[in-house]
Amino acid sequence: MQSEVDVADAGRRAAPRAALTDDLSFLLARANALSLAAGNAALAEHDLKVRSYSVLALAAGDSRPSQRELAEFLRLDPSQVVALVDDLQVKGLLIREVDPADRRANVVTATSRGRAVFAQAQASARHAEEELHRSLSAGDRRRLTELLRSIAFPD
Repeated sequence: MQSEVDVADAGRRAAPRAALTDDLSFLLARANALSLAAGNAALAEHDLKVRSYSVLALAAGDSRPSQRELAEFLRLDPSQVVALVDDLQVKGLLIREVDPADRRANVVTATSRGRAVFAQAQASARHAEEELHRSLSAGDRRRLTELLRSIAFPD
């Protein structure tokens, strides 16, 4: 049988936790931390992390983003993007090219190897996401995606 002290200690420890379980910003931050941990674990086999995967994903598309555009879209400091691009370039996954529209800027594009690694990493990331969100129905996942998209891209 639990003593009164044990019950009181458990109650004190639960009080701060209970205060945060209704705090939307805390819940978003905690969900993000769990998502990043799962994503980084899944991407490790591809020698990527969530941030480098995000840069590679954008470079593998047809838009040919500049480093400045990457920084703005990913909400990262430009120096962080430079480091991410440097790392991916050393790995042979993307290249920098002078932007024909603005010779002062670089655009990044995935190499053929980068596209292949991205496709494999994307499958791993999706599997990790499915595992993390397995307690949600397909409809709830779609609705959560819509809600988060409306917060992330309010335009």
